[in-house]
Amino acid sequence: METAIQLVAFNIPYPPDYGGVIDIFYKLKALSESGALVYLHCFEYDRPKAKELEKYCAKVFYYSRKKGLRFQLSSKPYIVITRSNNQLINNLSENTAPILFEGLHCCHYLDDSRIKNHIRLVRTHNLEHEYYLNLYHAEQNLFKKLFFRMESCKLKRYEKVLKNALKLLCISPNDNFYFDHHYGHSRFIPAFHPFSEIKSRLGRGNYILFHGNLSVSENLQAVEFLIKHVFSKISHAVMIAGKNPPVSLIQKISSYPNIQLISNPEQDVMEDLIRDSQICLLPTFQDTGLKLKLLASLFSGRFCIANTPMIHKTGLEHLCHLADTPDEMIRLINELFVQDFTSEEIEKRKIILEDTFSNHQNALKIIRIIAENQSK
Repeated sequence: METAIQLVAFNIPYPPDYGGVIDIFYKLKALSESGALVYLHCFEYDRPKAKELEKYCAKVFYYSRKKGLRFQLSSKPYIVITRSNNQLINNLSENTAPILFEGLHCCHYLDDSRIKNHIRLVRTHNLEHEYYLNLYHAEQNLFKKLFFRMESCKLKRYEKVLKNALKLLCISPNDNFYFDHHYGHSRFIPAFHPFSEIKSRLGRGNYILFHGNLSVSENLQAVEFLIKHVFSKISHAVMIAGKNPPVSLIQKISSYPNIQLISNPEQDVMEDLIRDSQICLLPTFQDTGLKLKLLASLFSGRFCIANTPMIHKTGLEHLCHLADTPDEMIRLINELFVQDFTSEEIEKRKIILEDTFSNHQNALKIIRIIAENQSK
């Protein structure tokens, strides 16, 4: 019997050019290629409708996301209440197929009586209340800071809605430990991604790379830390690449002759930057979820240096070099910059990445969860 699934996405998952939508797009693609019939429901607010999605979906539904100050006054989190839509719940309830809600963002109808007989799964992309608390600590703008703090408190209270899901599909072992402890019905399903094989190059590159969305406060905090404490202390060439860097960062980088900024690189340019680098330096100050830029660096790059929050309980610890302080980062940079990246390193990555992080195998896990519960 063909498996059908309704997938509710917090945004239009095409093009797959940032963390959350990368996971969604390659998940629905892998589900479709594994024989599932996918009905996609997605919110339209900052990205255009995408015909590409019709290649992998039986049908694509679009819904307007609400916005405005009045929704910030709701007792429900802003990211949840602005994704309530009567047409969405009508469409979900009229189709008997199981429902996969992408993130706490999309869980407004998770406990709705109209779908109480549906198999309901939730993909947890983060510990959202911790994520927003970290945004609060990293943000400089007072209005945004207040918003992030209030949203964190609301998300912590609202999270209890997850007890209505049959299964939580967690993106990292660390998140799985948390959700299993609190709700007891979670399963680790790694991030879906655009990589099918290791493309790392042998030999050496001649620069260090930091990459990420530079308009996100988490990434901005990390890169500013690196410029001040690491990049300004070394003579090696450094590339910083990512989307929408703020003027303040552009000005800061211009003061250092060894640092070059690549603004808004196309996907193929970014892939070349990763493949040609000698070291991807990937610290983060948030230890929730799994950073897809880490997977990109391991599938395509040479050496990876990361701190504990980036790799803790990800299953990828053995593929990275650990450095938590600027001195440790500088020491490792100097050591690795003169080393060749070998075929042994590539084989080590294949063992972990092409098995545990196989899109096809992880799509089959979701299909099996549905099939097992449909037969009960």
